[in-house]
Amino acid sequence: MAAGLKGILPVLPTPFLADGRVDEAGMSRLVQFALNQGVDGVVFPGFASEVESLDGDERARLLKIVFTEVAGQVPVVAGASAADWHEVVEHGRVATSLGIRHLMVQPPKSVGTGAPALIAFLGNILEALPDVEIILQNAPAPRGSDLSPQAIVEIIRALPRVAYVKEETLPAGPAISHIIAHAPKTLKGVIGGGGARYILDEYARGATAAMPALEIAAEHVAIDRALTAGKRDEARKIYVRTLPLLVLQAVYRMRLTKHVLVRRGVIDSVGVRASTPDLDAAAIADIDANLVELGLLAAEAA
Repeated sequence: MAAGLKGILPVLPTPFLADGRVDEAGMSRLVQFALNQGVDGVVFPGFASEVESLDGDERARLLKIVFTEVAGQVPVVAGASAADWHEVVEHGRVATSLGIRHLMVQPPKSVGTGAPALIAFLGNILEALPDVEIILQNAPAPRGSDLSPQAIVEIIRALPRVAYVKEETLPAGPAISHIIAHAPKTLKGVIGGGGARYILDEYARGATAAMPALEIAAEHVAIDRALTAGKRDEARKIYVRTLPLLVLQAVYRMRLTKHVLVRRGVIDSVGVRASTPDLDAAAIADIDANLVELGLLAAEAA
């Protein structure tokens, strides 16, 4: 596979003010936090950004903040998923007007799971946006389409500018192995998802990047660096330390992410728009204990 996006590219959350509006200053701080953690790129908006709760103006304003704050230091991947290809193109034009050339697209379930229909859907987007590369996101049901690896390979063969696959079906490992074994040389990389809960298996099968949430980005960067240096035992030690928090994150999602980022002094509010379980006192105590264990929160503050 050709060289391309690699390493840790976290999906940035959307911070909200107490009155429910987007927190633009908080968005800037999130980007700077990500860069300070040594990430290899950033993604906005994605599922972890509560993208479905953002209107078009909010998406555009926040993406501009992200791109401006990054200032060319790392790649920016713009999430462009939408209900039909015309909307994807609209989001893509906002991104390309800023200079972003990587779009992440989760085809809507209405397109189905057959390769011909997906090729037509993505082909329309690529025809309208001749300068972009697509990261094809394959999320699990019920949110995603659970595309088969065979269909994904057909898509990549037909559309060379579908240059990456973010594979996060369950289990993702066998799908990653199949895609890498059968993909054409135009495929630049397979990217793991699922909050980096399966990153060791993903990398062992040939993935060269991951898109986790943001709250423990430095630990994910350390895992990536250890794996790419062949230090699998070192990577596993870091991974084992992060796993209890990631298990909780699978349940509490962006509410946990924002709680951790508030604890770390990055944003001011844990407010979410998405439907997510509330954090009660016992859950908060469990999360904070994990932060203490990771050295990210002083014991007396937990």
